[in-house]
Amino acid sequence: MNSDFDLTGRVAVITGGNGGIGLGMADALVRAGCTVSIWGRNEEKNKKALEQLKSHNGGKAEARVCDVTKRASIEDAMKATLDAQGRVDGCFANAGIGGGGRRPFIDRSEDEWRTMFQTNLDGVFHVFQVAARHMVERAKAGDPFGRLVPTSSLASIFGTAQNEHYAATKASLNALSRALAVELARYGITANSILPGWIRSDMTAGVLGNDKFVNAVLPRVPVRRFGEPSDFGGIAVYLMSKASSYHTADTFVIDGGYTAF
Repeated sequence: MNSDFDLTGRVAVITGGNGGIGLGMADALVRAGCTVSIWGRNEEKNKKALEQLKSHNGGKAEARVCDVTKRASIEDAMKATLDAQGRVDGCFANAGIGGGGRRPFIDRSEDEWRTMFQTNLDGVFHVFQVAARHMVERAKAGDPFGRLVPTSSLASIFGTAQNEHYAATKASLNALSRALAVELARYGITANSILPGWIRSDMTAGVLGNDKFVNAVLPRVPVRRFGEPSDFGGIAVYLMSKASSYHTADTFVIDGGYTAF
């Protein structure tokens, strides 16, 4: 393996790493030599994902039950991870919820709005703050290195009618990432957002199983297929590697060319 992409000795946390895009990233990171700690609320899904990750020859992984809407749960998961692994080099904030059934903006309830922000934005704030604190302390001790990577969405750059609360959280992640990239660069920490297109996962199972939707959207994807979780493995390895040390404050659109067509 090219030494630039050898992640031996690195440790990455992936929230929502027990399925979908998060598991796709975790799988590739483990195969590149990284130790991965997946954090998820569903213990059974965690166990199943862990079996997959450990099936790779020498795969190093662990799983922790964590609810990103609860600060105490995040603090506990980070402490347990640091106690077990000694360090966290990268944090992929991937846990999130979708917009569900579309609803006109004028009918949006405050509860729906706040629930969306609690998970998709506030959860990332708490996870990144805990992770960045550790990374900054480690840098001050002479070991500068850190990667902060939120999973955003194409909804952050499109006009997503009747799903504005979801779009607003994802656009906020892009801004948060750029701000952290500037503020934390002195500590060897980079921050970049990933913007997935239409990807097969539990969150998109409903629309991707709808023939009318598929017939309308798939022709607009130049590569003529929907994305798979494994399509996010390469970007995860790149961002965790030293090859990306000068690459920060960016938004990576991974959509099969959807936004260009």
